[in-house]
Amino acid sequence: MSSNNNKIINTLPRTIRPAAKFVRHQEEAAGLSTSRFIQDVSTCLVPKVVFSRSKEDLAENAFLELSEETLMYFVPTILGQQVARKIFSTKLPQNLKKDVATTGVELLEKGSRNNKEILPVKAAIALAAMAIPLTEFSLNYIKNLMTLKVFKKSDFKNIASLEKQEEDKSHQQKVEKSAKRHIGFAASAYAGCLGLAALLATKGKNSQALQKISELVVAPGSALFKNKPKTKNFFNKYFSMDFNNQNGKLVLSKGQLTTSVLIGGAGYFGASSDRGKENFKETATRFPIVGLYVITGSEFVERGFKKLLKKGGKCKDLIGKNLEVPKFDELEELARKLAREKNTSFDKEYNSLAKQKIAISGLPYVFSIGVMGFFVSGMTNFFTRKRYENSKKTVQDVIK
Repeated sequence: MSSNNNKIINTLPRTIRPAAKFVRHQEEAAGLSTSRFIQDVSTCLVPKVVFSRSKEDLAENAFLELSEETLMYFVPTILGQQVARKIFSTKLPQNLKKDVATTGVELLEKGSRNNKEILPVKAAIALAAMAIPLTEFSLNYIKNLMTLKVFKKSDFKNIASLEKQEEDKSHQQKVEKSAKRHIGFAASAYAGCLGLAALLATKGKNSQALQKISELVVAPGSALFKNKPKTKNFFNKYFSMDFNNQNGKLVLSKGQLTTSVLIGGAGYFGASSDRGKENFKETATRFPIVGLYVITGSEFVERGFKKLLKKGGKCKDLIGKNLEVPKFDELEELARKLAREKNTSFDKEYNSLAKQKIAISGLPYVFSIGVMGFFVSGMTNFFTRKRYENSKKTVQDVIK
């Protein structure tokens, strides 16, 4: 935050100053990382702590959520920018090394003659980052092993305090073997990714087949749906394993986030199935909702909120024709312009714009935490117990 912007934002009333600084921080955070880490911990972990059903349940949720958020929002940049980029771009000519940060979609749209050299390197870096979704997949099995080793429990009925039962040793062995097998599978899959990455980086520029693979990795929409713009853009946004570019640095992309959610989801369902049908059904209830939220954040809610405001004639000075909203740092210039046009003071216009900006970004954020966090956590816990009690009642009725 520059000193000039610091001074201006500090002129706001104390009641809205913290919220203004938070919204501004979200906008200047590196890629999606910092802001989404705060958002997802607030949404996913805090409600689970509040609704925890046992010390085992609390420990599992704290381990899983903190590990997942750290893994998804901080490791990609470290692994991509500081490790993989240095390794795989070594043989690129010096004048092309900066283009590694440009997204594969942009490179293909520009039709650069250097794409044959750059795209395989970008794909290699993206494949090296597959450590993130594959570790995400493994975390659910690591969690099962942790609970088994630390608390000596593998039965979800005991972990979720549905009913206290004696642990079945054979079931514990089954959970342990499955966890180790799936962790081994993820390690093997990553070894395969690294092997393909090395092949792309060293042989990619001279192989048409490897060029096609590179395009599929960094711009799947462009590779598969060239003549279908909407489908192409959708796949490029949500299924590309490429990094985003922020000021020449590689940062987390929406596609990487989606990949982590989908591959991690397979681990969620597999690990929960190992511990019993109650755990599997709870995962099936929660994951589709939370998974969609993790990918989109409060994006959909915010867009809908802006449509309502625009339709109601609110925030006219801030919401553009296509629902675009200026960044916090752009409010100063807009406030000075409005003050001249309306013959009012800069402070009045700036305060008004800041309040509107906080409302547009903040209210959907709070709504998402309340609904996606507390409501979903409370709802899934409630329905898990309800399903279990109903199944027991059904069994008892059959016996009678």
